[in-house]
Amino acid sequence: MIAHANKPKTFYVKILRQDGPGKPSYWQRFELDYEPELNVISVLQKIAAKAKTSSGQKTTPVCWDCGCLEEVCGACTMIINGRVRQSCSALVDKLLEDGLEIELRPMTKFPVVRDLFVDRSRMFTALKKIKGWIPADGYYDLGPGPKQSRYDQEVAYPLSECMTCGCCVEACPQYGKIELTQRSGESDEAFEDRKTDAYTSGFVGPAAISQVVLFNLHPTGKMIARDRLDVMAQEGGIQICGNAQNCVAVCPKKIPLTMSIGKIGRQTTFNTLRRWFDRGAKAH
Repeated sequence: MIAHANKPKTFYVKILRQDGPGKPSYWQRFELDYEPELNVISVLQKIAAKAKTSSGQKTTPVCWDCGCLEEVCGACTMIINGRVRQSCSALVDKLLEDGLEIELRPMTKFPVVRDLFVDRSRMFTALKKIKGWIPADGYYDLGPGPKQSRYDQEVAYPLSECMTCGCCVEACPQYGKIELTQRSGESDEAFEDRKTDAYTSGFVGPAAISQVVLFNLHPTGKMIARDRLDVMAQEGGIQICGNAQNCVAVCPKKIPLTMSIGKIGRQTTFNTLRRWFDRGAKAH
């Protein structure tokens, strides 16, 4: 952290901006008075209130996404000084140890809505694809659910901390950006359907793979475990992973993503073989 005697009077924030989807990006630089204990979100709030660049040029407020401000919602992910992370937990005092300028860029694996705000809906499409939920027969009182072993609870808890923040997929070399534009005469519904199809065929990413482990551990969730493993064998499934291990290095919750990937790789192979033998047995 910056020592009290060495604190700067001002510092700079360089932001890669974009006025809308498909628009060209450009850099703007802002100068702010130093205050102790700022985070990147509070810096962006000050820039929005000031609405002037470091050269005095009037500009529009910078757009970003945030919710909880305590590293729980996952919405405020961006690239800060070259590293993908949560901006609510990125402290200015720590960032300024490397110089008096902070660089902010939007994530590169998702379409930019505006400035630092990106569209992460592809990640939620992946959760739908892997059936990332516990099936329920109804909402009446079913009584106490089945018990879970202490071991399964200890495995499941860190996996349940996933915020769908996007840090892991931003760092993943196999997770390519998918960005579509609406065609002339194409209805909004048709465009959304085309996006969903493209997102569904793309790599689901490490976050969704880890959620397969989580929901297959649950006593009720495991009733459709084979369906989830079938998805892992389909286009965009576990076979795309190149085991780069970048995902686990950047996860803000320290989720054991590579452990999940290894486990699902083995289970998917076994499930596929069992499907083949089941079909062979039925044929005879």
